[in-house]
Amino acid sequence: MQASQIAEDYPSVTMDSDALAAAKLLAEHRLPGIVVTDGDSAPRAVLPASQVVRFLVPRYVQDDPSLAGVLSESVADRIADTLRGKTVGELLPEPKPKSVLPVARADDTIVEVAALMARCRCPLVAVVDGTRMIGVITASRLLQVTLAT
Repeated sequence: MQASQIAEDYPSVTMDSDALAAAKLLAEHRLPGIVVTDGDSAPRAVLPASQVVRFLVPRYVQDDPSLAGVLSESVADRIADTLRGKTVGELLPEPKPKSVLPVARADDTIVEVAALMARCRCPLVAVVDGTRMIGVITASRLLQVTLAT
């Protein structure tokens, strides 16, 4: 079985996309991450949902988690405001090369895709035909196909 046969349509954003809209897309579809593409729909990075959550938590709380319990409800209610006016590019982890999305060719086997996913420790692999993304294989989709055979 080839990657193109199990790749699924998957939402994507660009570096300049609105960060709050991207976060809402992640939440609404319960995605492990979202694909970041360039203007030609070529995959460039993955924005993990965990990175968006990390961006929401103030640095001083990350440094001392015991402070999370003393934040008022009003602070917690406004936590998503930190995304307003930000772009997806601003949310990507530093250094940027670490956020590169693994890419498989359309004719790669599922074993090649699994090896790539495992090596990169990323729950998403973009599938390309040339440079154009034709879909994404998630870890759950790969497990579904693998366990069904």
